[in-house]
Amino acid sequence: MGRLEYPGFVLHAIVTAADIQDRDGSAMLLATLFGMFPFLLKLYADGGYQGPEFQKSLKRVLSQAEVQIVKRSDRNKGFVVLPRRWVVERTLAWLSRCRTLARDWENLNLKARAFLLLASTRLMVRRLCRS
Repeated sequence: MGRLEYPGFVLHAIVTAADIQDRDGSAMLLATLFGMFPFLLKLYADGGYQGPEFQKSLKRVLSQAEVQIVKRSDRNKGFVVLPRRWVVERTLAWLSRCRTLARDWENLNLKARAFLLLASTRLMVRRLCRS
């Protein structure tokens, strides 16, 4: 059996108010993942997600998952490709091509999440149709 990967596909999303840190919001995201994706074995995160709170909430929900923190080096000047970080950046660039996501026009978090999932579904369908 081959490896199951979802490079750049949005599996789940929560839209929160701007005053909630990504690391704090990740605990809510992981809590809603319970049972949805038991096959996840590895998660990539940037330096903002290191720390005991994120690790504790991850182990509570996905005990078998390993987290790899992708850190930016302060020694390197200019653009440096970081392992697996490009997948996130590429996905955000793809999603930002959708006009409704390019501007924060939505008043409700529920609507913003719906448009994010619609844009993500569009990307997945295009990739499936190419195969």
